[in-house]
Amino acid sequence: METREKITVFVYGSLLPGLINHFVIAPFLIDSEEGVIAGRLVDVGAYPAAVRDQAARLSGSLIQGVWFTIHRKGLAVLDELEEFVGIEESNDYERVWVQDERNPQRAGWVYIWPEDRGFPPVPGSFWPDHLDQLTSKPKLS
Repeated sequence: METREKITVFVYGSLLPGLINHFVIAPFLIDSEEGVIAGRLVDVGAYPAAVRDQAARLSGSLIQGVWFTIHRKGLAVLDELEEFVGIEESNDYERVWVQDERNPQRAGWVYIWPEDRGFPPVPGSFWPDHLDQLTSKPKLS
């Protein structure tokens, strides 16, 4: 496949393998590699949002995830899922270009919120770890 047919996207939430929206990106997936970007996660309920704001910069917080190399056609599918309609439009998530914090040679798109919109922070840097903690809490009888 030609390089121009491939797009790199950083995934940190429900699109990760084994989570509820992975099926959306799976048909377009070419390759994957673990990675880390600057930012912090907030808990929106069924999924997280990555926030790259002043609080994230001051704390030096990081988000663990996976760099997906996908077929270019998959980007339109992700834009629809993340409700990104274009630059300077009214979007749910913004699509921005980022570099990996541990491998600056690795860069690509990520969907973020510019601020937390009042949602609570996720303790830690990896969404699946947070989900595991939520489901392993003892139930009160």
